[in-house]
Amino acid sequence: MSSNQVRKTLKELGLPLLPTTSVGSLPKPEYIKEARRNKLSSRELRKLEDKATAEWIAFQEEAGIDVIVDGEIYRGDMVTFFAENLDGFKMSGLVRSYGNRYYIKPRIVGKIKWKKPITVDRWEFAQSLTKKPVKGMLTGPYTMMDWSFDEHYRSREKTCIAFAKELRKEVIALAEAGAKIIQIDEPAISTRPAEFGIAKEALEIMTDGLKGVYFITHICYGAFEFVYPQILKLPIHNIDLEMSNSELDLVELFKKYPFTKDISFGVVDSHSHIIEDVEKIKARIKKALEVLKPEQIWVDPDCGLKTRTEEEAKGKLINMVKATKEIREELLKSSSPSEMMRIEKRT
Repeated sequence: MSSNQVRKTLKELGLPLLPTTSVGSLPKPEYIKEARRNKLSSRELRKLEDKATAEWIAFQEEAGIDVIVDGEIYRGDMVTFFAENLDGFKMSGLVRSYGNRYYIKPRIVGKIKWKKPITVDRWEFAQSLTKKPVKGMLTGPYTMMDWSFDEHYRSREKTCIAFAKELRKEVIALAEAGAKIIQIDEPAISTRPAEFGIAKEALEIMTDGLKGVYFITHICYGAFEFVYPQILKLPIHNIDLEMSNSELDLVELFKKYPFTKDISFGVVDSHSHIIEDVEKIKARIKKALEVLKPEQIWVDPDCGLKTRTEEEAKGKLINMVKATKEIREELLKSSSPSEMMRIEKRT
C-alpha cells in the first residue's frame, strides 16, 4: 500500500494522535480455565469464550483504548492454535517456551494447507461489539516455522514459504471481511539474523497487493541490534516492539539509524507484575518522542498480557491510556499551526 493509501486508511478509521492499543492476548477469566479443565463441549465453550471476549471489549471501550483486540481468549497458544486449524500437522508433547511457560509444539508431517477461515468469525464477532477498529491478528509464517518440528519439508526456507502461501489466504479472508488493520505476529524474527531474508520474503508473500489494509508486525524479546535497521525493509507499515523490558535501549539505535516506519512503542512491561504509574509511562513516551515524530507512534504494552492477572492487565492498560491522553494534550497545546497541519495530514 502506498503512503497515500496508508494515510487514507488511517484517516477513515478516525484514529487520534498516538493511538493506543494492546498487542493481542489478554488474561483468560477463571471460568474459561475451569471450562477447559472440565472439557466442556465446543458449543458450550464457545459461548463462554464469546462472553469473555465481550467483557474485554467492554473494558477496552471504557478505558478509552483506540484500537481494540479480541483478547485471543479462544487461543491456547499462538502457534498451536493455527497448526490445529491447518492441514499437515500432528501435535507433540509439551515444550518449554520461556521460563515456566510451555506449549504443545506442532509437528509438520505433510503439506501445509489452509482449509477455511480460522479467525474471521472471531474478528467479526468482536467488531460487531464496537464501533472502534478491531485488529485482525494471526501468527506469522517465520514464527510458525521456527516453533514447529518439520518432518516433511526438511528445509526451514521451504517450510516458511509454505506457511506464507497458505496463511496469506487467512489475511485475504480477514481483509474481505472488513479488517482494516491486520497484525502478523513474528516474535521469532529477531532470533536468527542470518535468516532475515527468509522472513522478509514470507511477509512479502503475505501482504503483497492487498490495498486498504494497514499491516502491523509484532516482534518481541530478541537481538534487535543484529536485525536493525534491516527490519525497516519489512513490507509492513507499523513495527510493534517491546521497549520497556529493555529499558528503552533501542532508542539509542534509532538515534544512529532513524526509524522510518510507524511504531507501536511498548510502554509497559508485560512480564512484570508491577503496574507502572502514569508518570513513568509518560516518561517512556517522551523518550520515544526524542527520536520519533508524534504521528509515527502508537502506544501499547511490550507484548501480550495473557500471563498477567486480570487486575494487573487492567491496571497497566488504564494507566497507559491516561498517560497517552496527557501527552497527547501536551503535544496539541504546544504544536505550531504548521506542525498541526503536518500531523493532521499524516493521521
